[in-house]
Amino acid sequence: MKINLYNQKGEKVGKTDLPDEIFNVEINSDLLHQVIVSQMANKRQSSAHTKDRGDVSGGGKKPWRQKGTGRARHGSRRSPIWVGGGVTFGPKSERNYKKTIPQKMKRKALFMALSSKVNDDELILIDDLGMKEPQARIAQSILEKLPLSDKSGLVVLSEPDKNIVLSFRNIPKTESIQAKDLTALNILSFKKLIMTPDSVVKIKETFLKDNSSKA
Repeated sequence: MKINLYNQKGEKVGKTDLPDEIFNVEINSDLLHQVIVSQMANKRQSSAHTKDRGDVSGGGKKPWRQKGTGRARHGSRRSPIWVGGGVTFGPKSERNYKKTIPQKMKRKALFMALSSKVNDDELILIDDLGMKEPQARIAQSILEKLPLSDKSGLVVLSEPDKNIVLSFRNIPKTESIQAKDLTALNILSFKKLIMTPDSVVKIKETFLKDNSSKA
């Protein structure tokens, strides 16, 4: 499979081959959905927390005597039916939302997400993203010249590059990530995917090495 290759000026400078086993796989929407939901759950943090009757203060003394007052009997002000009492069956911060995803499923979903970007013409390949110093102005200029149509974009790096990360960090709707850390959720969270040929090589080395070692 071939795809157009652009330079930093937004000009087409040729075409580059993409490995079919990564960028041209059949898309199974059910599997992709299952992996995306699992990855979203694994990122979820449990912040909601309520106190039950054992956590709230008070309740050391019986509010009033058991009989003879004409009122309903109560043993503690911590009771959930009292204002300021504990909460019954409320959310707890200890709740764990994490789900286990088989490695093969994650890899397959990643390839499906990459293939969907190619099929929808949302993968942009640029020959070089190197910068001598971090400058958001230059990074913004590069994005404006590429066929992004003012959409969100994920910049995929083959290796850590502080200048590129700092340059794209403050640009709205744009993030950068290393190729080895890609997930299906990362890819589908952005409209456009911006990569270099070196990033493609890194993806192949990272996610196909297990298959090649078993062959």
